[in-house]
Parts: sequence; C-alpha cells; structure tokens
Amino acid sequence: MDWSSKWALYSPDKIAFKEYETGRTLTFGELNRLGNRLAHHLVSVFKVKRGDRVAVLGENCLEYLILFAAAQKTGCILVPLNYRLSGAEIDYLLLDAQPRLVIGESKFQHLLDAAPYYSKLRRRWSLEDLAAFCDKAISTDFDGFFPEAIIRENDPVFILYTSGTTGFPKGALYTHKMMFWNSINTAMSLIVNTESRTVNVMPPFHTGGWNVLTTPFFHHGGYTCLMKKFEPAAVLQLLQSEQCTLFMGVPTMLKMLADEPGFEQADFSSLLYIIVGGEPMPVPLIEKWHEKGVLIRQGYGMTEVGPNLTSLHQSDAVRKRGSIGRPNYYVDIRIVDENGQDCPPNEPGELLLRGPMVTPGYWRNREATRKALDGGWFHTGDLVRQDEEQYIYVVDRIKNMFISGGENVYPAEIERVMITHPAVAEASVIPAPDEKWGEVGKAFVVLRPGQSLSEQALLEYCSTRLARFKIPKSVAFISGLPKNDTGKINRQALKAMG
Repeated sequence: MDWSSKWALYSPDKIAFKEYETGRTLTFGELNRLGNRLAHHLVSVFKVKRGDRVAVLGENCLEYLILFAAAQKTGCILVPLNYRLSGAEIDYLLLDAQPRLVIGESKFQHLLDAAPYYSKLRRRWSLEDLAAFCDKAISTDFDGFFPEAIIRENDPVFILYTSGTTGFPKGALYTHKMMFWNSINTAMSLIVNTESRTVNVMPPFHTGGWNVLTTPFFHHGGYTCLMKKFEPAAVLQLLQSEQCTLFMGVPTMLKMLADEPGFEQADFSSLLYIIVGGEPMPVPLIEKWHEKGVLIRQGYGMTEVGPNLTSLHQSDAVRKRGSIGRPNYYVDIRIVDENGQDCPPNEPGELLLRGPMVTPGYWRNREATRKALDGGWFHTGDLVRQDEEQYIYVVDRIKNMFISGGENVYPAEIERVMITHPAVAEASVIPAPDEKWGEVGKAFVVLRPGQSLSEQALLEYCSTRLARFKIPKSVAFISGLPKNDTGKINRQALKAMG
C-alpha cells in the first residue's frame, strides 16, 4: 500500500512531518509528489528495482521520509545504517546487505571511507545531493506520477540490523505486512488517528525510530516532529508547543525531562500518555509524571516482531509495576520451559510469539531464521512470567542466566535490587567461574555522584533482599557501564574486563 498517495488524496495540505532543527515541513501532498519524483529517479538513474537494497547513513531528516515513500512505491528495501558504529562495522553491514545504492550524510563520510566495500560500489549519492534534488523537484508543477510496483505483503520494506554484542549483527527483515499489522496493533492499544501528534527522538537506524510511532502515525494520517537527537530542554518545550498527544521514550529520558527546571510549570494537557520501553520505569518516576497529569504506558517490543507487542494500561502503572502488560490485540503468546511445555502462572519460561507482525526471518541467514522460528513461533530469548491476571513480567534474557550450585540465577533480578540502594546509579551482574559453585555472580556498579559505598555494605544490603545463592561473590566499582549503540549494557565488554 502506497500511504503517501492515499493521504495526498485525502489531506494534501495537512503537514505530515516537521524537522525540528530547520523548521522545514512536508505536507502529505508534497511527500507524495517528492516520493513519485524520487521513485522515478531511483529507477531511471540508479537502476533500483523491487527487492534492491538502498542503504542510508544519516540522521533523522525529511529526506528519510521521502525515501520511505519512494520505497513503498518502488518496492526497494531501505537499510538504515548506524552512524555510531565504526568504519569496520559499517563495512560488515554493507558487505552483508549488498546494496544497489548507498546514500550518506557528509558528516559521516569518514565512516564510509573507512569501509573497504564502499569504495567498490558504483552507485553512491550524498544525502545533501538528495536534499538538493528534492528542493528542485518540489518547485516544479510536474506531479511525476509513478506507477505503483506490484509489492507482496511479505516483501521487506526495511532490513534492520540488530546490535551484535554477542556476535555479528543480524539483518531482521521488516515487511510491509508487519508494518501494517504493527500499526493496527498500536492503534488498538493506544489512541492513534488523524489528530495524533508526536515528537520522535529515536534514531532512524533503530526500529523505535521508525515503527513505535512514526509509521503507525503516518499510516493513520498523524503528525510527527523529527529530532536528530534527544535534548531534554528542547523536548520539554516541544511536547507543549507541538501539542503532542503521545510521546515515546525510555526511563532515562523521562527522568531527564522531569529534572528539567521547567518541568513543574510545563503544560502537558495535550498528552494522553507517554509510552515507555526498554526497561521498567521506577515507581517514584511514574508517580512524578502522574502528579503532572501525564499517564504512563509501559510496554515491550522487539525489532523482529512488531515491535509494539505488549502494553500495560496506564491505570495499572503502579499496581502492576515492573510489568510489560498484556499482549496487544493481534499478538499470540506462549511461555514455555526448556522442554517446550507451557509454564503455569508465575513460573519463568521463554516468551514465544506468533501473529501477522512476526518477521519471515533474517537476511541471508537461514540458520538464525530456523532457530528463531522453530515450530512456527518466534523464540524471543526472553525469560518472562505471567501472573494469574495474565500480566507479563520480564525476568531476564535466557543468555544472561547462569547456574550457581545447581540454581538458576537471573542477573536482572539482582540488578533490580542493587539499584534500589540510594548510592547506586547503575549495576550489571555477569557470571564468573568458581571452583565450588561452578559459577557465581560478579557485579559491576556505578555510584551516584558524591556517594561512597563499600563492597561489604552493598552485599549486606543484598543479603536482606535476595536468596543467598543469588548474592554476587564480588563487586567492582567503575565509572560507567559499557553500552552498545542502542543504550543496552554490553555484557561481553564486562566479561572482557574480568
């Protein structure tokens, strides 16, 4: 389905997207005309056809949305590249994706130049030249109608590379069908319609930047203001001036917003609620936003599935704290043990997912696809439990679990206890070899500014809140936890630190 042509017919003069840094805007009519012109250019000049990959290295901008519109018209596949990677890592993604065309922003040209495969590509275009092409095209009267390609529902519209902390990144195929059903699931769980307004601060190389709110809003004729990066003071102002109805962020962002000097005076009357993902939001922070009249909706998502999969209703934000809620409407789940048997309530097991929003697999990776989709269900690798009211709680990643003295230990459980200590800002636990127990926990802890804490004091704190076998054997105090490009803790780097 060509969304831009539909909305150009229904609401040609309505602003669809705005670029915060420049103030530039795109109406649905302009987006459709530029999408048509760009589609012609991609096909005639760069010889792009259905199924060809177009890799993009750049920040959020209007041109990215025009490329998306052209992808819906031509059937080409967008491959957003992560500008926080090294040249060698970019080289791996290019070699894997084999793009017909690479579009790069000049500020990241050094990353492309450091990628040997890039020098072998014949078809290259700068993002600045693409912008100039669009500026010239919008000033002409020629509509440039593009005959819509025959696109099947399982054709990919994106290849989204997952972070590779435990190996090489995998390219998740994100199809037109997935995007449609994710939009439907989102709108049935939240309130998304033609009056919806948001500010998007998530990067375009992450499914959160495209598919948490941006594509569902586009599909439903809403409005999105794009930001290149999260700036707390600016976001606080934009939530008000743009009259946002929804906003998506992670708990760290919401804490930074709540700590801004203008937070207490801010008028959030347009906000229906804020969607929170990534990790559980602390109850005091939930209550601080509630006191401002802003309700919190916590949820769970994955690049390969959805990504909008579960939602915790705002009325349960405190009562069911720590929960990711219940599955969205068109999402089927199972929670199974290591033998594939369904787990009873409150028993941890792996979360399996099924529905029209599940990826068909990974790009050029049959083995990873086979493992992920074993038995017709997507295996998330996440350990969860479901209570008697069918609310789901994430326990940990299966790969993070270790066995100490025959007992399963989940680092996330220990970490959640540690960060409740008033002196602790962040904590991460990894397994360490032990002659007696096989493996024991080793904690890496970041203290809050101006705070001091001894290893013994922290372990004693844990001893009153955790079973003995869960308590780490040692604690290392460090200045900051290593993280990957999506902000998740890099446990492989911690293991390398010993």
